[in-house]
Amino acid sequence: MREMSHLKRSLKKYKWLLLMTLPGIVYLFINNYIPMYGVILAFKNYNYVDGIWGSEWVGLDNFKFLFNSQDAYIITRNTFLYNLVFILLNLVLSVLVALLINEIKDKVISRFYQSTFLLPHVISMVVVAYLVYSFLNVDSGLVNRMLIKWFGAEAVSWYGEPDYWPYILVIVNAWKNVGYLSIIYFASIIGIDKEYYEAATIDGATKWKQMTRITIPLIAPVIITMTLLAVSGILRSDFGLFYQVPMNTGALIPTTNTIDTFVYRAMIQSGDIGMSTAAGFYQSVVCFVLILAANTAVRRINKRDALF
Repeated sequence: MREMSHLKRSLKKYKWLLLMTLPGIVYLFINNYIPMYGVILAFKNYNYVDGIWGSEWVGLDNFKFLFNSQDAYIITRNTFLYNLVFILLNLVLSVLVALLINEIKDKVISRFYQSTFLLPHVISMVVVAYLVYSFLNVDSGLVNRMLIKWFGAEAVSWYGEPDYWPYILVIVNAWKNVGYLSIIYFASIIGIDKEYYEAATIDGATKWKQMTRITIPLIAPVIITMTLLAVSGILRSDFGLFYQVPMNTGALIPTTNTIDTFVYRAMIQSGDIGMSTAAGFYQSVVCFVLILAANTAVRRINKRDALF
């Protein structure tokens, strides 16, 4: 009874704040939870005449077909390894950029750099794809023109050589996302009490020691949270990065094909909704298991840094 009365008082006290969250909750329910019933397609041989519920139930046949094909290993390997590199590299670069921005004392220049670093994140991936194309075009691309002019080398057919694309995709992803992450870390850094740095300066600590002994340990909870969120999507790839930036070039598919692009191609080319849904379901389950495992590991080290 006491708990119920406490709950009623809390609801009455925060009723207007709870009412303000209602549109977001409704949107989350409509956008994220209602479509989840479509996961049943992963276990059916879907046809448009009979619909979702009327289509033939095939159990795990869609998963068997997926995992018996060569594509399962390739798309899982590509998605996992690319995202692993993205997480580690972007973490290091974004923290470094945040630390460097924090050292800029002029507020106008600091805001200019923040805006400059954030700009790539808000650019559409379609625009990014054509920016990359302007650099890598065989005939008029900036990179080939520089290779020919400065080094006397032959022009490289970038869109016909898959070996280059693991590096190109990593660079493009870092260019687009490091700025956004650095702003998040910078916001955490400016919230640190200045007295820590004043005391460290009096004790003769160098800038490097202040960064490694004060700044990074104090923003560690934010770093851990952002890393856990990234790990939760380690089997989810940026569709624009892996499909639009390589221009869906056939020669690059073994290198750029991920689970998301595989699902899209399966839908467009073969119309196999069941196998596409099975691939997406497999992706979601693995991501769920990974975030639970990562969060459990963090909880064992420090419960306060865990997401849940």
